[in-house]
Amino acid sequence: MDHRAHPLSARAASRRRFVTAAATGAAALTTTMLVPGLALAAKPMPATRSLAFRSLHTGEEVAATYLRDGVFQAEALDRLNHVLRDWRSGEVWQMDRNLLDLLYALRRSMDSEQPFELISAYRSPKTNANLASKSNGVAKRSLHMRGMAVDVRLPERDLKALQQAALALQGGGVGLYTKSGFIHVDTGRVRHWGA
Repeated sequence: MDHRAHPLSARAASRRRFVTAAATGAAALTTTMLVPGLALAAKPMPATRSLAFRSLHTGEEVAATYLRDGVFQAEALDRLNHVLRDWRSGEVWQMDRNLLDLLYALRRSMDSEQPFELISAYRSPKTNANLASKSNGVAKRSLHMRGMAVDVRLPERDLKALQQAALALQGGGVGLYTKSGFIHVDTGRVRHWGA
């Protein structure tokens, strides 16, 4: 009987090593940061992260620790998703966790403990189509429909300074809407617009 390793066994062992390494790498990533661009622009992210929002349309407020010791907290994410829902239709969506980390880094870089004032987060396709039909300032394929964008401001912080801090993070798109008094932040490709 030939006792040499069977090629399938070697392949299976190699696959196991790859899966184990990938899982270990994913666990390490969870405890550091999720937004790739943030690694270049921000100090190391802690393994426990919290966010707070006050919806300007519904008056609801939420403060939640969404990541504790590197582990996402389902109940906290549900609470955040509820406040970040499409307030027009009531539809709730799973917001992009990279977006939550980007907002965490942004508030931290602004040295603020205040909740973000929320103008818009998730938008259902129907809501977005309705808004786009009334304004050319609304993208027809908006990242709001994928839970990857928010429109916010921070009390007691200059809007232009908030925009500059968001740009420095290089975590996605940043739009400045001076007349309306908010910035748009998303986790799409890095780009900027507005004045």
